Amino acid sequence: MRVLVGGGTGFVGRALTQLLRSRGHDVTLISRHPGKGRTTWDEVSRLGLPPCEGVVNLAGENVLNPLRRWNESFRQEVVASRIETTNTLAKAIAGAERPPSAWILVTGVGYYRPSPTTEYTEESPGGDFDFFSRLVTRWEAAAKIPGDATRQVVVRSGVVLGREGGAVAQMLWPFRLGLGGPIASGRQPFPWIHVADLVGILAHALEREDVRGILNGVAPSAVTTTNGDFARAMGSALHRPAFLPLPSFAVSAIFGPERSVMLLEGQRVVPKQTLESNYRFAFPDLPSALQNILT
Repeated sequence: MRVLVGGGTGFVGRALTQLLRSRGHDVTLISRHPGKGRTTWDEVSRLGLPPCEGVVNLAGENVLNPLRRWNESFRQEVVASRIETTNTLAKAIAGAERPPSAWILVTGVGYYRPSPTTEYTEESPGGDFDFFSRLVTRWEAAAKIPGDATRQVVVRSGVVLGREGGAVAQMLWPFRLGLGGPIASGRQPFPWIHVADLVGILAHALEREDVRGILNGVAPSAVTTTNGDFARAMGSALHRPAFLPLPSFAVSAIFGPERSVMLLEGQRVVPKQTLESNYRFAFPDLPSALQNILT
């Protein structure tokens, strides 16, 4: 299968490209910069899709980049990097003479309202209570194309854990130094997924003609995992203490009130339809996931 991947040079994109090529697929990346094995966003916008059977969009500015102050300019970048790229691909797919068989968009569990008790499946409502839920709603709406010639799949990802990026890379050194711990109370839900399983779900959705609609990209045990559980598991995997909490006021000071909600609150998310699609998780529980990442 020839697969076009938007955002393919990032942490998840690199892992997806490696997995797809290992399975014999031909991967072309969409980038702002031309290069071997790439096409550009401008070319897709002007010339349409290169010949392909599958399209995946992972593009999006890192919301939790601590080096970027949360202001109107950065907020607009976050929105544009998701909605404009998705809209470009959706228009190109809709206008293609030979449209691809699968169109997959990766969004986030921020679609669901934060709650310490409510459990969300793919059928649960959400999408209209804060900046991020409204963003995901607009993002997913931008992906919709008319007709059924192309299967459409949306994967709502949790916090992605991996060796070369994501949450673990940002937290590793404080934990190695024995300075790690939960964020605030540590009781907030922590919807996580190993990067190998996120890209595994994407490959599964590309290859299985019966997969369509919404899939929650979280591990099966994530529904009961709290931020404190994650901190303790991280400390255990590194053989370090993990009891120094990061106060909520410090999180708000670093990330601002809108972004800090992503860290101070959380969602209990169940991958119901993902499991029903017969995807088998390689890392269904946190200890095995962190053992793989940290050793």
